[in-house]
Amino acid sequence: MATLTQAAARPTLDSARRIVVKIGSALLVDRASGLRTAWLQGLAQDVAMLRARGTDVILVSSGSIALGRRVLDLPFAALPLEQSQAAAAVGQIRLARAYEEVLAPHGVMTAQVLVTLEDTEDRRRYLNSRATLQTLLGFGVVPIVNENDTVATDEIRFGDNDRLAAQIAVTVGADQLVLLSDVDGFYSANPQQDPTATRFEVIEHITPEIEAMAGEPISGLSKGGMKTKLMAARTAVQGGCAMAIMEGSVPRPLSALAAGANCTWFLPEGDPQAARKRWIAAMKPRGEVRVDAGAVAALAQGKSLLPAGVVAVSGSFGRGEPVAVLAPDGAVLAKGLIRYTAAEARAIAGHRSGEIEALLGYPGRAALIHRDDMVL
Repeated sequence: MATLTQAAARPTLDSARRIVVKIGSALLVDRASGLRTAWLQGLAQDVAMLRARGTDVILVSSGSIALGRRVLDLPFAALPLEQSQAAAAVGQIRLARAYEEVLAPHGVMTAQVLVTLEDTEDRRRYLNSRATLQTLLGFGVVPIVNENDTVATDEIRFGDNDRLAAQIAVTVGADQLVLLSDVDGFYSANPQQDPTATRFEVIEHITPEIEAMAGEPISGLSKGGMKTKLMAARTAVQGGCAMAIMEGSVPRPLSALAAGANCTWFLPEGDPQAARKRWIAAMKPRGEVRVDAGAVAALAQGKSLLPAGVVAVSGSFGRGEPVAVLAPDGAVLAKGLIRYTAAEARAIAGHRSGEIEALLGYPGRAALIHRDDMVL
C-alpha cells in the first residue's frame, strides 16, 4: 500500500519548464455573484509570474456552463444535454473574454482552444491539436483550453476537466499538472466525514488501496471527485508529468503552492519526453519510409525527417499513424508518427518542403515526421 511519503522530494514550480493548470467551476463561479473576478485577477498575476521566468503555461478551465446557466436563468442542478450545450455556448464567450481581460494588463496573450475526447483518440486530430498548442506556446501565448461542451455528448465527453487537463499535459509534454480544487490534497478518507482522515504529501505509486480511498464530488458546481482526479493522476504520471492537488480558492494559488501550501503531489514515471518516446516505440508500424544517406545524417543530429530525404514509401497508413524509418540498406533507424497519408507521402517523397503545396494542391507541414514524434 502506498504510504504518506516524507522521503520523496516534493516537486517545485521553480523546476517546471511547462505547467498545465486546471481550474474548476466552483473556484471560478459563485452561485450568488457570478464570476469571481478578484480571484481570477490573482491567478493572472501568478500566470504572469511564471511566464516572466520563461515557463510555458496552459490553463484548462471549467466554468462555461456555470456562467451560461446564470445568463439563461437555468437552475443550479443537473441539466438536460441540450440545455448544457446551450449554456456552454453562452458561457464560453464570457469565459474566454474574462481570461483575456485579466491577463492582457500583464502583457500576456491568450487563445481559446476547445477540444473533445475524439480529438485525443483520433491520431490525426491529436497531432493537429498538439501542433497548434506547441505553436501557441512558441509565440508566448497562454492557451485557455476547455471541453467543447456545445457539441460533446454524454457518449464522447471527458466528463470532467481533470481528465482533460491530464490529456493536455501529456499531449504538450508538460512536466507539471496542478489541479486547483476545493480540497487541499488527497486524503485517506473524506475529511468532511472522517476526522481521522490523513492527507498524503507525496504519492509515489497509485495502488488499488489508494484508488479505494477516493470519494465522490462534494461541490454543487463541479462534476469531478477524487476518482476522476486519480484517473487524471494515472494518465499524467504515466506520461512523465508530476501532478498536484491543492485547495485553490486562496488568493494567488500558484504562489501559495510555491510557498509550500498543503497539497498532494503524484510523482511521475520518468520525464515527459522519455514517456512519449516509449509510447511511440511500442506502436506497431503501419508502413515504412526509406531514406537516403543525407536524411540518416540529419536524423542522427536530432533533426526532423523532411520529404526531400525520402526515396521510397510502402504500406497503407493515415495521418498520425506509426511508421518505420529505414536506412538505405533496409535497417530500421526509427519509428515515428507521420504527418501525411501514404498517398500524400509518396507524392511528396524526394521533394523540398516548399513544393508540397504545388504537389498536393494544398499547403502541408514542412516535416514528414517531426523530431518530437519520432524515436530513434
